[in-house]
Amino acid sequence: MLQSHTRIRMRLQASIFVSLKPTVSDPEGLTIAGALNQLGFNNVRAVRSGKYFQLKLEAENLNSAEKSVSDMCQQLLSNPVIEDYSFELSPEND
Repeated sequence: MLQSHTRIRMRLQASIFVSLKPTVSDPEGLTIAGALNQLGFNNVRAVRSGKYFQLKLEAENLNSAEKSVSDMCQQLLSNPVIEDYSFELSPEND
């Protein structure tokens, strides 16, 4: 009987949030806050803009998926000098 060496891989979706560090000025956020106030949304005190990414990936386990997504964020999706990132992993929704 032949044994298969194919590993079962998890299919996951990563939701990645990238935002400017609190010490970095955010002109886009200031512009958005001003526009919201002009539209009558006077309860808005401040806005910080950012980026959102959704990735679908495969991994052997949750730890390898977390490492892979973190590496992607550090190497391409964020600028670690001025931005912070966080992410959530969930089962992929087809």
